[in-house]
Amino acid sequence: MQADRLKTRPLSAQRIRKPAPFIIGGKAQMLTETKKLMDEAAISRSLRRIASEILERHNGTEGLALVGIRTRGIHLAHRLNKLIEEKEEKKIPVGVMDITLYRDDVFQGLPDPEVGPTRLDFSIRNYKIVLVDDVLYTGRTIRAALDELMDFGRPLKVELAVLIDRGCRELPIQADYVGKTVETEPNQSVKVQLREHDESEEVVLRQKSEK
Repeated sequence: MQADRLKTRPLSAQRIRKPAPFIIGGKAQMLTETKKLMDEAAISRSLRRIASEILERHNGTEGLALVGIRTRGIHLAHRLNKLIEEKEEKKIPVGVMDITLYRDDVFQGLPDPEVGPTRLDFSIRNYKIVLVDDVLYTGRTIRAALDELMDFGRPLKVELAVLIDRGCRELPIQADYVGKTVETEPNQSVKVQLREHDESEEVVLRQKSEK
């Protein structure tokens, strides 16, 4: 398999689905917002700090690339890229990744998976990759992202940047750059909303309860 291949799926071929009820164990779940964790200003400050930490750790942009995990991780990766460019006056490669088919529950928790495009149009063998996602939870999404990334080749190094680390890990995966750490319970969820994809810009904590 070539490391610099371009894998993508036309947007017209993607399946569009209506929002479905949140289901756990065959039971419908209600999600109630209980607390705002970050507003737009806090998100902006966190991303600026993460961008500075990335540049400081790597002593600039040489050999550096960002890969955003669909969906909101892609928007965060592009924002970080813009911040890095403002600081260094240099552009770095940005890739996008859909890990749906690499998930270990793709045929269980996702009986009708929607697969979006993955675009890595640069040879990752020559780069230190920073994976970017919105929320780090069990670690399974990142494990899937690493599996897919390695199908494109062997990067020099892989790091992880997330806006929210909510704990409750099931796999030994930790983030290198974190916007905010929040201790949560299994019956809670964290929702990141970004203006590129949502009606508002905030991070909220939600409580799950049976309907």
